[in-house]
Amino acid sequence: MGPKTERVYREILGWVESGKYEPGAKLPSERQMSEDLGIGRTALRQVLTRLKVENIIEAHDRSSYTVRAHEADRGVVVEPPADLEPWVIHGERTVYDNRWVKLALVDVEPPKVERFEHHVVRLQHVAIAAVVDDQDRVLMLWRYRFVPQQWGWELPGGIVDEGEEACATALREVEEETGWRPDSLKHAVTYQPMVGMVDSPHEIFVGRGARHVGDPTDVEEAGYVAWVPLADVPALMARDQLMGSGTLVGLLHLLAQR
Repeated sequence: MGPKTERVYREILGWVESGKYEPGAKLPSERQMSEDLGIGRTALRQVLTRLKVENIIEAHDRSSYTVRAHEADRGVVVEPPADLEPWVIHGERTVYDNRWVKLALVDVEPPKVERFEHHVVRLQHVAIAAVVDDQDRVLMLWRYRFVPQQWGWELPGGIVDEGEEACATALREVEEETGWRPDSLKHAVTYQPMVGMVDSPHEIFVGRGARHVGDPTDVEEAGYVAWVPLADVPALMARDQLMGSGTLVGLLHLLAQR
């Protein structure tokens, strides 16, 4: 894509990301967009094709387009049973506690099972960012982790400070660890990495575009910074060179949305 088509791509993408056109909304006609954006119909169709491939918009005929609805808005076919009972929590006692790790024994009673104490490890709330550029590359760090004694690629991220919004944490961590400042980030998914015994909410944020603002300022967390092609992700996964559940979830989310 040339400078003009790239500009138009960014402008239409901005319409969607800003909420000017919400999921399911119809975009202006090709003729109207061509006039408003100052681009020929052939070049405009190149832009629209790219947006279709990226699952940003949907085409309904040659010149009718709508913003693609989020998967969560499309309905769910499988419904869970509504008559199951949750576990009863009678209380808990702390075995070990510091600013990084808390170990507790929780007094629980599953349905129709005798109550018992269950180990629960409580860790920090974490925010992770997957930032993609206009060449379909994701911003990553090559790091050494001493626990598995392994080098690997990771997405930038870190602990959410008390009173801080998770998105602000993700923005801050990207800049501190890579020296790149994302244009914006949007929440993609929240999950628990080891739901049976560990309590540590992980929030994944995704964004397009970033500008270089300097060297990384978090020396301890910084690694070798690179823009890694998303097309390389399956091979890196096969080589066990992607580290951490947050990295895997963030990258798989990006691949699923392509």
